Amino acid sequence: MLADVDDERADVIVIAGDVVGGAYPREVLELLADRHERLVWIRGNSEREAVAAWDGAPTADDEPGRAATWSARALDREWRDELASWPISAAVDGVRYCHGSPRRDDEVLTRLTPDAALRQALDHVTESVVVGGHTHQQVIRRVTDGLTYVNAGSVGMPYEGRPGAFWLLLQDGQPRLRETGYDIGAAVAELRASGFDDIDSQLAESLLEPVDGAWVAAFFEHAAGRGPDPGPPPPHDDT
Repeated sequence: MLADVDDERADVIVIAGDVVGGAYPREVLELLADRHERLVWIRGNSEREAVAAWDGAPTADDEPGRAATWSARALDREWRDELASWPISAAVDGVRYCHGSPRRDDEVLTRLTPDAALRQALDHVTESVVVGGHTHQQVIRRVTDGLTYVNAGSVGMPYEGRPGAFWLLLQDGQPRLRETGYDIGAAVAELRASGFDDIDSQLAESLLEPVDGAWVAAFFEHAAGRGPDPGPPPPHDDT
């Protein structure tokens, strides 16, 4: 994905949260920090949870809790303080970036979020484009005549119904959804070699046997209290 960014000659890279929480948190942070472009870091819920774990807060014995503990162990004091300093929202060249929404790092906004709920989440935004993440699905939605919401997708754990690295390119405020293919098998083997016990369950529905994206959006809407229970995910379709 970064090779594709090089080809585009990007001026600024915005990392919109959840850069930790996977198998190699410290390595990913250092890889990005070595980039020559201007970097803008946004704090997501994974960074907040990793900092809390580093500070000694108890973590649940579930996948997110174990990911926070794993990430915290990889951080030193300098990186802990760096993550803690990141804002949950920042404006760059007239575009507002966030993780969940400008008001909360864990706000659930999806392809199915009702228009009224989407407008409420983006209330008081003065920029014409808002870019978020959190739900790991790419989308471009017109909120009002003067406001567009974009989800950049996820490089490492996408919910698109197919594997790949999903990201976003903006030029003059115009969003272009991008996708980079790579050797999934080799990547999964390297991730498994990290020793992170939850890697297979973490990647099961995104890279190993990708779940239908429409089901994922319905699942998130149900979790947010805005839709019915979609039931179990449909069988994986290898085609």
